[in-house]
Amino acid sequence: MLPLLITTFLMLGAAMTALPASAADWELVWSDDFDHDGLPDPKKWDYEIGFVRNNELQYYTRERKKNARVENGMLVIEAVKERFRNPAYHPGSKDAKAAVSREFADYTSASLITKGKAAWCRGRIEVRAKLPAGRGMWPAIWMLGSSIGKLGWPACGEIDIMENVGFDPTWIHGTVHTAKYNHVKGTQKGGKVEVKSASSDFHVYAIEWDAERIDFLVDDQKYFTFANEHSGADAWPFDAEHYLILNIAVGGSWGGQKGIDDSVFPQQMLVDYVRVYRR
Repeated sequence: MLPLLITTFLMLGAAMTALPASAADWELVWSDDFDHDGLPDPKKWDYEIGFVRNNELQYYTRERKKNARVENGMLVIEAVKERFRNPAYHPGSKDAKAAVSREFADYTSASLITKGKAAWCRGRIEVRAKLPAGRGMWPAIWMLGSSIGKLGWPACGEIDIMENVGFDPTWIHGTVHTAKYNHVKGTQKGGKVEVKSASSDFHVYAIEWDAERIDFLVDDQKYFTFANEHSGADAWPFDAEHYLILNIAVGGSWGGQKGIDDSVFPQQMLVDYVRVYRR
């Protein structure tokens, strides 16, 4: 594999690369190899539903094969351009939130989550995936703190293992959000790496997370590290469990910054496997 161009958001020099993790270093504790056709395994996956966040335009559906299914040994998450009625719509509602104020969506997609099924504190989390392509796409592989219901965001912590936006298709972003460091304040911490074949080939997107740091890797090349500064939970809420999310968003505050190309639909994120290890 050719060396990848590595940089950070702050463009601070070259990042260190990491050797592939030795099998002797890790014990597999959870996985899904997507070897049974049909809906994703309900023992492992749940769904986000509706208009969820970030002014995104897709309606996330539940247990709908058109948007999420397992076939040919792959998880398929599919974003579709279609008119879809919002079952939570309330005519005349004074609530401005899209969850109840929008009668129809112009796009559907799926967001699979392990919330309530599985969550982890530290370890190696890796996902082998091929990304969708096209302006307006915003695929992500990421984690949220299980404490979100109690603490809210961003105090619960967020780890973005992989984000990509279709208007800047060759760049993979890895980011953390905490109460101290987050995009609302403009203080988020992250890095990015160029992967020119992200939408044409499969790549392994991973983090290696311990008490002192979270390393972000693509195909076992490390491109960013977030270190524990030991200043408290506002900066490091990562001594607690986080659950995993796989999704394709359409438009939104980042993915939609340069509009949406409706000619590219449908678009798929194909996931070969998800694996979670501990030391």
